[in-house]
Amino acid sequence: MAGRRVHFPRLARDERGVTAIEFAIVAPVLLAMLMFLFDTGYYLYANAVLAGEMNAAGRASTLETATDEQRDTLDQHVSDAVKKLVPNGELHFQRTAYIDYGRAQAKAEAFKDENGNGVCDAGESFDDANRNHVRDLDSGISGGGGAKDVTVYTATLRYDRIFPIASFMGWGKDVTMSSTTLLRNQPFDKQIEPLIGTCL
Repeated sequence: MAGRRVHFPRLARDERGVTAIEFAIVAPVLLAMLMFLFDTGYYLYANAVLAGEMNAAGRASTLETATDEQRDTLDQHVSDAVKKLVPNGELHFQRTAYIDYGRAQAKAEAFKDENGNGVCDAGESFDDANRNHVRDLDSGISGGGGAKDVTVYTATLRYDRIFPIASFMGWGKDVTMSSTTLLRNQPFDKQIEPLIGTCL
């Protein structure tokens, strides 16, 4: 009994190993915070690089000399620049041309609503902006468009997260971001006017 009375007070005052226990409690929280910061920083940096490259390529693709092949070369330049930072990323590009900024925003082909019911009824006329003889909810034409057309140029990037924070935060293991630039082609020629169509 006397021996136990001597050892218990000595054990109560013993602080060896306290640092290791405290570190074991704090370390997971600290690591999770660091991974969150690194993951967020990586996302923001990749987004900034993608946006910058898209703006530069978008301006170059509106030149009157730009052909489909040259636009493909610009897409490849954007892809190469982004993949230096995000080597496992997958990039997809899309260009859609509209006659003007209003159509690029509203998208649907305007029609003359003679009876005021909000529907393009048989016999009512509409602006066939993409010249396909059908009234579309999106008047855009796939590709870079022609003279004076407004081009919506979009790149979508998908990559797998490089830090294992997603499972802790309830996020998906992959990230998808997109960057869009809206530019008007140079007026090197007359713009193709829309046809006047008739709803069926």
